[in-house]
Amino acid sequence: MSTLTISAADVNKLRQMTGAGMMDCKKALAEANGDFEKAIDELRKRGQKVAANRADRETKEGYIIAKTNADATKGYLLGLTCETDFVGKSADFTSFVDAVLDIAMSNNAKTVEEIKALPMQGVTVGDKLSDQIGKIGEKMEFIAYDIIEAPRVVIYIHPGNKVVSMVGVSSANGADAGKDVAMQIAAMNPVAVDKDDVDPKIIEREIEIGKEQARRKENPKQ
Repeated sequence: MSTLTISAADVNKLRQMTGAGMMDCKKALAEANGDFEKAIDELRKRGQKVAANRADRETKEGYIIAKTNADATKGYLLGLTCETDFVGKSADFTSFVDAVLDIAMSNNAKTVEEIKALPMQGVTVGDKLSDQIGKIGEKMEFIAYDIIEAPRVVIYIHPGNKVVSMVGVSSANGADAGKDVAMQIAAMNPVAVDKDDVDPKIIEREIEIGKEQARRKENPKQ
């Protein structure tokens, strides 16, 4: 009976291919009997398993990035959430979001589902997301992908990449005005552009709050 020896070089090679940790790569290669393709599949399955086990976790942290095309007539915004601020600020996480947005822009993707199906380093973006989940061990999900077109698109990214705004202005010379508006939007963080875009649940909740405040004013002892 022979025992397969997994060399450090092979482990490092798989790590370079997937970005997974050294021990995870060694274990995957052992389970795959040294077959790199099978080892990659094992790592991806691990990411899918982590995602399934953490499906009920909240993802309140993350990273948002926005970019324009060369002539600033089209803007793209992408947000990926995670569970902890530590991960949301990590170089691996932020560079992944940045790379995915570049892929989405170059392929003119319209939706998150289209983005997930796009090729990335020999697999799909969706597969790479599973790799990230398996590597980091946190739930992650794309929560925003927006595109706007205008004679001039201006982007404002607040430090920390938690709040990002895009504004389309009607003149190609409107960059300064657009920047002022974009910064104001980021500062106020409105729930919608106009009343027709406000979620009915938010309106209902605010009405109930207003009613309760009115009742307390009429009966201060309650």
